[in-house]
Amino acid sequence: MRRVSLLSAACAIALSGAAFLQAAPVRADDVITIVIKDHKFEPAEVKVPANKRVTLLVDNQDATSEEFESGEMKVEKIVGGRKQIKVMVGPLKPGRYPFFGEFHEATAQGAVIAE
Repeated sequence: MRRVSLLSAACAIALSGAAFLQAAPVRADDVITIVIKDHKFEPAEVKVPANKRVTLLVDNQDATSEEFESGEMKVEKIVGGRKQIKVMVGPLKPGRYPFFGEFHEATAQGAVIAE
């Protein structure tokens, strides 16, 4: 009888541990900084883990506004001069996702690479 009680207690602890793991908060999103300077993105390419949600912190160090845009990532957001924005993307399948600055498209080009 005592063995059954110990076994029951061990199962209860294991099950409550499993429930705790499932209820544990999801780890905070990864934040990757992309700087806009002289109407260019630095770095021009960033690698992110595939199938995982990430946050891009777009830091515009230019005095003029820029529009961070990507049709593939479905993002279109204006970042004011000397301002920052956060853009949540993903989870992305493995691949290359170009982005650009619509106000200075000739120079502001970049890509997110999910792998």
